[in-house]
Amino acid sequence: MKNGLFGLGALLIAALAFTAYLSVYIINPDQQALVLQFGEIRKSEQEAGLKFKIPFVQNVRFFDKRVLDLNMPPIEAIASDKKRLIVDAFARYRITDPVLFYQTVNNINEANQRLSTFLQSSLRSVLARATFVQVVRDERAELMDEIREDVAIRAAPIGIEVIDVKIRRADLPQTNSDAIFRRMQTERQREATELRAQGEEQARRIRSRADRDATVLIAEANRDAEIMRGDGDAERTNIFADAFSEDPEFFSFYRSMQAYAAGLESGETSMVLSPNSEFFRYFRDPRGTELTPTRVPATEMPAAPAARTEAPAAPAQ
Repeated sequence: MKNGLFGLGALLIAALAFTAYLSVYIINPDQQALVLQFGEIRKSEQEAGLKFKIPFVQNVRFFDKRVLDLNMPPIEAIASDKKRLIVDAFARYRITDPVLFYQTVNNINEANQRLSTFLQSSLRSVLARATFVQVVRDERAELMDEIREDVAIRAAPIGIEVIDVKIRRADLPQTNSDAIFRRMQTERQREATELRAQGEEQARRIRSRADRDATVLIAEANRDAEIMRGDGDAERTNIFADAFSEDPEFFSFYRSMQAYAAGLESGETSMVLSPNSEFFRYFRDPRGTELTPTRVPATEMPAAPAARTEAPAAPAQ
């Protein structure tokens, strides 16, 4: 009997403990919760701590209070200057009204899909009014603020606050990028060709100027050299003339020595002179005063013996 009462008491205590366990729940600082009763929202809890609910009747849905990420897949947009853009964007948002959030989208996945739709629509709408240069460089921050405000207005009815919207990358499609790269390459090659042509023209102009200056310098130098050489020859002639007037015999001897040095120099030209000629007078007499011996007249020279010719013998019969 006592054992039966003890077991019944233990069972009752266990049931009460289980009921008490189901009556409480804990909200973390990064969470917010909705208390639902048969699917109907009874209350919203925003503060962290230990909370109570009716067991078996009420249940709790938890939602994140932190900033959540929405990474949208790249989309294609057309700018106002008819250029196609591949846009990769993302958003940051927070659930501010869990009741409205639960009633409209119910969960995070559905909220991400709805926000992605809003963001794509806003991106295409805003970028369609801007040029490619404005999107890429000039007014990117202003365009991002405009897109964020538009998405925030659309997201407010589902209990979401959009904190930030950014474009990671906004590029031309690969085919357009290749075409632009080829056009840029062609333009750079054309500019390089023009620069090379201009450089070659300047080089030819500089070379022609340098050749002209060199020709002028060489001509002037040759002219000065000829003038100096002529002056030297004239001075030499004057010196020779003075020397000849002072000592004609020495001058004659000097001129003969020069003639010997030039005439007897080895070479391919042969010169035939008589030993008794005036040219060799200093060979016969160092003073050059010896007279040339009288030549024997040709009539007094002995006649050369006559050549004897014999008739050829008759051939043997």
